[in-house]
Amino acid sequence: MRATVVAAGSSSQASASVPGTIQLIYSSQFARGLSQTGSGTSPTFPQAARISYQSVLGIRRAWFNNIYLTANCAGNTNFYSSRAGVNSHMSKQAYFVGVDVGTGSARAALVNAEGQVEQQAVEAIKTWTPEPHFYEQSSEDIWHAICKVVKHVISGVNKTQVKGIGFDATCSLVILGANGAPLTVSKSGVAEQNIILWMDHRAELETDEINAAKHALLKYVGGQVSLEMEIPKLLWLKRNLPQTYRSIWRAFDLPDFLTWRATDTDTRSLCSVVCKWNYDAASHSWSADFLRGADLEELTRDKFAALGSDVQPPGKPVGKGLSQRAASELGLDVGTVVSTSLIDAHAGALGMFGCRADEGDDDVQGKMALIAGTSTCHMSITRDACFAQGVWGPYQDAIIPGYFLNEGGQSIAGHLLDHVLKTHESYPELKEMLGGDKYIYQHLNKLLPELATKRGLSELSCLTQDVHVWPDLHGNRSPVADPTLRGIITGLDMTRGVDSLAIKYLAFVQALAYGTRHIIENLYQHKRAAFQTLLFCGGLAKNPLYVQCHADICNLPALIPDEQEMVLVGAAALGAAAAGHYDSLESASKAMGGTGQLLMPNPNTVELHNRKYKVFLKLLDHQREYRDIMQANSA
Repeated sequence: MRATVVAAGSSSQASASVPGTIQLIYSSQFARGLSQTGSGTSPTFPQAARISYQSVLGIRRAWFNNIYLTANCAGNTNFYSSRAGVNSHMSKQAYFVGVDVGTGSARAALVNAEGQVEQQAVEAIKTWTPEPHFYEQSSEDIWHAICKVVKHVISGVNKTQVKGIGFDATCSLVILGANGAPLTVSKSGVAEQNIILWMDHRAELETDEINAAKHALLKYVGGQVSLEMEIPKLLWLKRNLPQTYRSIWRAFDLPDFLTWRATDTDTRSLCSVVCKWNYDAASHSWSADFLRGADLEELTRDKFAALGSDVQPPGKPVGKGLSQRAASELGLDVGTVVSTSLIDAHAGALGMFGCRADEGDDDVQGKMALIAGTSTCHMSITRDACFAQGVWGPYQDAIIPGYFLNEGGQSIAGHLLDHVLKTHESYPELKEMLGGDKYIYQHLNKLLPELATKRGLSELSCLTQDVHVWPDLHGNRSPVADPTLRGIITGLDMTRGVDSLAIKYLAFVQALAYGTRHIIENLYQHKRAAFQTLLFCGGLAKNPLYVQCHADICNLPALIPDEQEMVLVGAAALGAAAAGHYDSLESASKAMGGTGQLLMPNPNTVELHNRKYKVFLKLLDHQREYRDIMQANSA
């Protein structure tokens, strides 16, 4: 089924009445997806129904049983959903389970061989924040949450129909001691707290020390290791919790912990170790020289046993499948195929790289996948290696064999928008008026074109022509790679109330899109082939303002998969490939990626965004200048 689009700003009656209205023509496949919400009532559209994007807000909510998740899609609410009308054919199909562990929750989905999510469930997980920039979790808590959601999603099928299971998770550091028992990573000494979460920034000094050595391996991480990666965190443990460090039996990336826990087989995914652990993929080995230079020589012992000596590409079967213990806990058969894992964002990229707007759109090199939730990861793959300063990679075979991965990112995205919202004086008033947080973003998205009309502006983007934001309140991951950068806003006035919040919110959404453009242009400077399409999944993909701002500011079409849960689809595709249902991981991605809807960039805002992007880059220069001034004064 081919998706058809009408560019924003076209001369239609609807777009003439509301500034910035986005027009789409939805395929009949999209309408069929809407009729399978399981909510009891579903909207109906003609095959080529033309609707404004303001309406899409309500339509996308229908996909989630009328539950709209906030911008970072990471609340503490657990929910369970299914597609209506699926039970009649469940007894005949092969299924795959995808498990995704995000920052705030564990999720599972039952996915059919075409990539449609039949059942899904979410369970909140615990996070401890003992001091600023410290974030800790529990591997036991996460596993218990996984068991709960997997049991739920398979409850309607015969477990023999589940042919494979794939895991993805955040790139968080899991520490285990003797007999696989949790070892504390916390100054509190509590053993349960044995995970340093990906967004933990405790290892700043250790990161600087490793980067100062300028080891040759750093060329694969944009020239410097990030404090969100695992080697600096291990060095922090050695310096600050030496008893924990000396007692390490295994140090896992969270996705690899999950496959070990499921199979009792210690293998590591090439995705995790090459992207977050400085594994040398070109030599297919750990680098003893690098680890010694990082003052971590102990990790070279016993053929790097603590780090894992068996490294496999994603989509390969692990051991003999589910162990008896794990099978009992998950409600599946012993021996069910378990795939090597992916990092959560990489699973989303795997699902989206196979998504297309029409049957001829198969060149994955022209796609950038944005996995946008609490943070945003910007994933793209090429057949030839692209070394770009400030962008991680090129990582060989990290997602799909035969391709090199480049990975950019923003440390906070949805979390940033929630922060902007909840620290504004109008937040309590707006929350009370709307009966909670659930519909605040829809309300603001609806308010913005009304404000533009009231002020006589032709485009809602013009509301911020004098308001400019540098969005790195938690440091810059890409392409500047400076965790000490902070946010800037200019153009503040005396406006108060909800109107003020709406404009500030728009300015921050635009700033995130300028950050994406900054990453893209940096890749172009390092000779990367041109992008043709942006693809979106994650909580922010459900926010039409965020997606349209990216299309407009990057001047690229935005493709939104018909199946919204592409991270879960990517995890399930791992299981499908490992089980041999498809002959390769790339084939699984193409078969399960499905189709999507294209949003075209608005040609009427190109000049405005070109000017604002110049200001965006100036804000970076100015922040550096201000630091130089203050450091000179302090000296």
